Amino acid sequence: MRQLPEADRDAIRLAQDPKLPRLLEQITATGGCAHPVHLSGSTTTVDGTTGEILHHYDTRDEPGERLLVRCRNRRATICPACSRLHAGDTYHLVRAGLLGGKNVPDAVRHRPRLFVTLTAPSFGAVHRSSEACRPRRDGGTCEHGRPLGCGLVHTPDEPSVGQPLCPDCYDYTAHVLWHAHASKLWDRFVIDVRRRLASSVGLVQSRFARHARLSFARVAEYQSRAAVHVHAVVRLDGPTGPGDEPPAWGTSEMLIDAVRASARRVLVRTAYSPAVGELRLRWGAQIDARPLRIDGEGPDDDAVAAYVAKYVTKGASDIGAGTDYRLSSRGDIESAPVSEHVRSLMRTCWRLGGLPEYEPLRLRAWVHTLGYRGHILTKSRAYSTTYAALRAERALHQGHTDFPDAITERHWRYVGSGHTPGAALIAAGIADDLAESRRLALVTMEEGEWRR
Repeated sequence: MRQLPEADRDAIRLAQDPKLPRLLEQITATGGCAHPVHLSGSTTTVDGTTGEILHHYDTRDEPGERLLVRCRNRRATICPACSRLHAGDTYHLVRAGLLGGKNVPDAVRHRPRLFVTLTAPSFGAVHRSSEACRPRRDGGTCEHGRPLGCGLVHTPDEPSVGQPLCPDCYDYTAHVLWHAHASKLWDRFVIDVRRRLASSVGLVQSRFARHARLSFARVAEYQSRAAVHVHAVVRLDGPTGPGDEPPAWGTSEMLIDAVRASARRVLVRTAYSPAVGELRLRWGAQIDARPLRIDGEGPDDDAVAAYVAKYVTKGASDIGAGTDYRLSSRGDIESAPVSEHVRSLMRTCWRLGGLPEYEPLRLRAWVHTLGYRGHILTKSRAYSTTYAALRAERALHQGHTDFPDAITERHWRYVGSGHTPGAALIAAGIADDLAESRRLALVTMEEGEWRR
């Protein structure tokens, strides 16, 4: 036994526990969550009229006197099981705003809808994966003596892709400050789109909300150069939201023109710093706005929803553009498993975070995401359903319902998280089995449709 790995010894210990079947039930109920939360307590449901106890649950009869619940972490690198569930919720959230369902009327599929991509500006030349990286006939070097071009052909997985041709020429300060202001830049962009739509039809800008409503869902994605860019679904509704038809002048073409003009126009000015000055931050030159059509002439709605759901489970660490955990010192930055380019961005975050004029940006707290402080997924209130509603619907489907006219008393406390080494092996196996079952069910469904 002593020669066995710790995980195997712990698995054998669990196998001899008489409460193993119940532990397996709990792990299966969490979908094989890699870092479950441990709760201790009880729930009692009493009839509000008669005082009769309708249901009582207590963790004193559970293994270890605790109940396991999902960690609900969206990152696949931390918990694959919960990230799959989060991706599924995101898919339905985005899809409902495109095609209806989940209390969103089906009429939204006939509204002006766009799939928009906004990128970060250039902060310096980086290596690219293409037929030729950066060919230059005249060659030449920068002021630091490094080549201005690169004639090599890089594969997408090469470590050099996304790295600066000259780190000394790269504007790391602007990169970090652009990340810190990216959410504000998006807010200004949405406001300006509304203003441009109003101006284009002769409306007073303050009265746009009386005629139409702009709804959106957007996801942030890190590029190989460690810069965030944005994918968004934008929809034009009537003034009350998805249940109201937009005005006759509201067309996809007009919406595209407003999006492109606003993306080129809006800017955010940083606070003045004696060390940096005042920067004017804008979106990058690459702007893409495509109409979504139900007749097959535009991007497929389901594909767009799946595309957004795929990126919501990814973090900065997935492409080496940061870490999934906070860094609290310079020593943490130097030991982080990232490229030298990303490490330079982290150092810049730390340095700028020490300046009083940038204190509101909390750059040192967001070193691990290179200064980006926004949520990975954000949406306007009227776009579609919410994560809370989707979770409640799932609980209802699984039979977790409250009794009518009943009073429920809950007493819970946090007692820990994670798995023992043996339980972690079991959870990983259960998560793999559930994933394989879903894959086989999908294959069976597709084959059944094909045979029809």
